[in-house]
Amino acid sequence: MMEATDGEELLREADEQEAPPNGVINEMQDVGQEEDMQEQMEEFLGPQPEHTEEEERKYYRRKRLGVIKNVISASVAAMIVYGVYMGLLQMQLILHYDMTYREVKYSNLGLEDIDRKMMMGINVTPIIGLLYTPLLIRFLGTKWMMFLASGIYALFVSTNYWERYYTLVPSAVAIGAAIVPLWASLGHYMTRMAQQYYEYVNYREEHVQEQKKLPKGACHSYIIVFHSLFYTIFNLSFVFAQFPMRLVLHHYIIDDTSHILCNVKACGAKISGMIPGFNSTVLNSLPRSMLLIEVESVLMGFSFLAMIMFLVLCGPAYRPTEEIDLRSIGWGNIFQLPFKHHRDYRLRLLCPFFIYSGFEILFIVSGFSLSYGVCALGLKQLWLIIMVYGFSASVFSLLSLCMLRLPRWVFLIGGAVIHAALLIALLAFSPVPGGNQCGKGLPGNSPDYLAPILIIAVLWGLGTALNKTGVGILVGMLYAEEKERLDFVYTIYHWLQAVAIFVVYLWSNMPMRAKLSILLVTLLLASYCYWVMERRLVRKVPYRLPRIPRPRHKVKGYRYLDEDNSDESGSDNSDEDSEDYDKDEESEDEEYIPGEEDERVNEDERVNEGDGGARGHDSPRGQRRPRRQEEEREREKGEGW
Repeated sequence: MMEATDGEELLREADEQEAPPNGVINEMQDVGQEEDMQEQMEEFLGPQPEHTEEEERKYYRRKRLGVIKNVISASVAAMIVYGVYMGLLQMQLILHYDMTYREVKYSNLGLEDIDRKMMMGINVTPIIGLLYTPLLIRFLGTKWMMFLASGIYALFVSTNYWERYYTLVPSAVAIGAAIVPLWASLGHYMTRMAQQYYEYVNYREEHVQEQKKLPKGACHSYIIVFHSLFYTIFNLSFVFAQFPMRLVLHHYIIDDTSHILCNVKACGAKISGMIPGFNSTVLNSLPRSMLLIEVESVLMGFSFLAMIMFLVLCGPAYRPTEEIDLRSIGWGNIFQLPFKHHRDYRLRLLCPFFIYSGFEILFIVSGFSLSYGVCALGLKQLWLIIMVYGFSASVFSLLSLCMLRLPRWVFLIGGAVIHAALLIALLAFSPVPGGNQCGKGLPGNSPDYLAPILIIAVLWGLGTALNKTGVGILVGMLYAEEKERLDFVYTIYHWLQAVAIFVVYLWSNMPMRAKLSILLVTLLLASYCYWVMERRLVRKVPYRLPRIPRPRHKVKGYRYLDEDNSDESGSDNSDEDSEDYDKDEESEDEEYIPGEEDERVNEDERVNEGDGGARGHDSPRGQRRPRRQEEEREREKGEGW
């Protein structure tokens, strides 16, 4: 009996050890092949034998130098674009104002009417910029938006070769359409470069390697430095814009101010409009057409240089995968989010400062320089006033670097105090016209007013540097960690600036004291609203931010990016669940308490922790899995009840 039992056990063991099916053999072979491939990939992608820590430091040092190169290149290119644009526009308006030039060169073409329509196109078109600017930036990318906008400015320069209604007016409308996208892209680009520089400096940090949200205030010092550098370089555009005026047109302007200012009765605070009674003949001789073509050709060359700098020297603001995510939230959401961001009380309370920054920049280059400077000193001194202002604004923009040590309110309130004092002084300042002695055979210029007017220009440049640079830095600091919101926030900022410039264009014929009063009231309101905003932040009053929907990748060719099997059952329904969840996200706002951002962990980071780090973050299916699991648990509970 024992022998039989042993035989049965042997037979049973033999049955259990019979050959496995072919499918199992194939699976075992596949597993071995996958392990070999994984080892090869790890060997290829992993650290090479010759890789050293010193080489890693050199690599990130080159990356940091590349970021600095991007900031300087974008700043210089923007300075060239606006220097060419303002210089050509100034020379063109002076030439078209002269009656002799219009009659001799263009007879009945109606250059005066063309200039009015051109200025209307430049100032009115930006009002609709809020509707399309985020769409353009999201679709083209920040770098390509800057390149395209600089090309539109170059188009405006090229149309001056053939001055006609159908060339000048459409190009002016195109410039008006490009103003808000260009400035929103520049502010966005500088803040993104600060974020990138922080990542390259702290490349060993865990939150940088896993591409998580930056800690609160981590890159604020770099934002201050880069924005200060940008405005220091850009404000030199006011200086370079005077080169065509000083080197070319200056020799053709009438020297005797008693001729062009003979009928001017008052200047400064006493007048309405720009310069009532200003002579319509300001040129003693007409410049040669070939000379004007040469000047425009030089300006055209600088415009192409700016375009090349944007294209070649400026790197992208985002990685390609991030740009795809920014676009894939849906065009409707991109269109709505600028309006929804007005729910944030920080932006609402900064709106008066945005408006004032548009008021003051156009007032100094048109209202003050003409109604005070040209009216008292003559047209030949216009270039000096604007050049002194631009150089002052450029130099004093470096003062914003002190924000690294001092509170940020010092600079905004300090600039507001300087401008408020100047506005009160201008309300009482009415210089004597330079041609007040015309007809008596005496010189008409008033050299006594040169020093006060230049001092006012220098002080106004100081206030501009503190206000404009301070506002740009403040916006970047408030939204530094929300890189997917930067284009919306900077769009609102520069759109309100454009609206303010349009208002200044409308009030050109108002009394000077009314203009100064509006500026002063706006400045006081802006300072009060800014104080309220800082006080709320100190008290940690929660602010609302609209939810930004998750990226939705519907391209089936990229299924290999998913962790799970893309052909599993229910994969199509998961996309629908994600869309429903995004709709729920859009209907609600996020409430944040200032000072507690570091304690919050956003949903993407929670997915990373649950799914194994960066791979789960990059995987769309990895992002959807926690939501599906929660819905399944709720459904099971409902069935149980």
